[in-house]
Amino acid sequence: MERDAHIDVQASAPTPRHAARVLKIQQGAQGGLDDADSGYEGSDTSSITTTLRSSALNYTQVFVPPKNLNNGRRYQRLGTDAYAFPNDEQEQERLDMLHHIFRLVQGGRLHTAPIDTPQRVLDIGTGTGLWALEFADEFPAAQVFAVDLSPIQPDMTAPNCTFIIDDLEQEWDYPQSRKFHYIHQRSLSGSIGDWTRMYRQALTSLEPGGWIEIQEFEVWFYSQVPGGLPEDSAIVKWQKLVDEASLSFGRRLNYASRFEAHLEEAGFVGIQTQRIKTPIGAWPKDRRLREIGAYLQVQMNEALEAVTLAYLTRALGWSEEEIHVLLADVRKEFNDRSRLLYTYCWFITGRKPEHVDNH
Repeated sequence: MERDAHIDVQASAPTPRHAARVLKIQQGAQGGLDDADSGYEGSDTSSITTTLRSSALNYTQVFVPPKNLNNGRRYQRLGTDAYAFPNDEQEQERLDMLHHIFRLVQGGRLHTAPIDTPQRVLDIGTGTGLWALEFADEFPAAQVFAVDLSPIQPDMTAPNCTFIIDDLEQEWDYPQSRKFHYIHQRSLSGSIGDWTRMYRQALTSLEPGGWIEIQEFEVWFYSQVPGGLPEDSAIVKWQKLVDEASLSFGRRLNYASRFEAHLEEAGFVGIQTQRIKTPIGAWPKDRRLREIGAYLQVQMNEALEAVTLAYLTRALGWSEEEIHVLLADVRKEFNDRSRLLYTYCWFITGRKPEHVDNH
């Protein structure tokens, strides 16, 4: 089900650098295109305790895969080449901007699950921890635990927010005597090999009646121009290559449409899905949609390198030079407002049955 995408709420602020780029995009798009957003009309559019697992602190400053790539980005080592995304400051800024975009799409909200007074909350794949920090501030009576493989969260934060450095693909060892009321997951596509196993662990870790929520963008792009994106489009070529490469990692990147089935298989009930059409670029006439689109345009320009480098070098044997030639063409298309680009943002919620009591 798609939801009305016309939004009029301010969300958390992005970095000044990103805000300046977004403003430039918006100023260049004043007035929009005559029929640009017609497809949206009526559409459903103290100090914290940080727990460290020592193996998770193994960084490499410059990643050099077999094809002798030296791209200057910092990656997390897992003991394998399974994880494809950097965790350096550039990537952290991008993740914070993505948090801002999610809040804009949700009308300023942090969640869609029907939770009123959650007591214990788990954020899986917290990244920079911004969602967890803002949730802890909004629900001061809740205890928020936020897990990620990379220790890139702030040292000082709210007293009711605890960061845990851990690998979600291992056995969860959080105390089962104190289960969670709400589990939040965002932007984990491409990061997990066995989703059903992880969601079974999530089900076990929830109180009966507790909720899980997944927030994810598709990594697939569309055009509102009649006929859509042509097959020889650089974007079409890129998204097919990245999808193919991610499969060889055993962690498919374009995964948003598949989460609902995994939740059902794991035992969740009352599953609800919202698929919201979101523009890329400042082409809609609606002011808030134009803002979302401008941010997503900046987001995609910054995400391209982070998403592509490890995939195409390790899986497909591309050189760094070949990748940058492709990405230059892809960026040119993402920045072409006349293409009327868009993607979909998914919000999926599920509940643990009341009668289930896993120990």
